[in-house]
Amino acid sequence: MNRTAVLRRPPRYRGWALAAAVLAFAVFPAAEPRAVVHKDDTFITAQTAGILTIEGGECFTDPAYSSRAGEVVVLYRPCEERADNQSYAFLHAAEGPWDRPALVSFAWDGCGRDFTRRWGSRESSGLDYYPILPTEETWADGDRDVMCAVYRPGEQLTRSMVPLLR
Repeated sequence: MNRTAVLRRPPRYRGWALAAAVLAFAVFPAAEPRAVVHKDDTFITAQTAGILTIEGGECFTDPAYSSRAGEVVVLYRPCEERADNQSYAFLHAAEGPWDRPALVSFAWDGCGRDFTRRWGSRESSGLDYYPILPTEETWADGDRDVMCAVYRPGEQLTRSMVPLLR
C-alpha cells in the first residue's frame, strides 16, 4: 500500500474545501481594522445624550448620530458585546465658579492617577483613558462629576477592563 496516497486528500474534496473557504469569508467577513479615534476631554461631555445614564463599570458606545433621537448619542452596551468605552471612576470637583482650564487639569490628573493605579502605563496595558466633563450649562445646574473612561485604541472591548482593586 502506498502511504503517500493514504495521507493525501482525494482530488474530489479540493473543490469542496475551496467552496467552504469562500463561503466562510462571505458569511463571516474578516473584521476590518478600526480607525484610531483621538479621545480627549471634548470627545464626550455631560451634554452628550445618553452619557448621564452610564454608571460605574458600565460599557458604552462612541457618540454617533441617531436618526431616531435626532441627535448624537452614546448607548449602554454590555462590555462583552463589543463596546467602545468603559467608565471606571467618578471624580467630584469642588464647588466654585465655572473654570474650564482648572476642571480639565483636575480631570486629567485624577483620571490619570486612577488609571495608573489600575492598569499601570498606557504602553504596557494597551489601554488609554479620557475624562468626560461637565459643561458650563450642566455646571450651572450643579453637576460637579467627572467620569473617567477607558478604551482600547483602534479596537473594541470584548470584556470588562476594570480590574478589582485590593
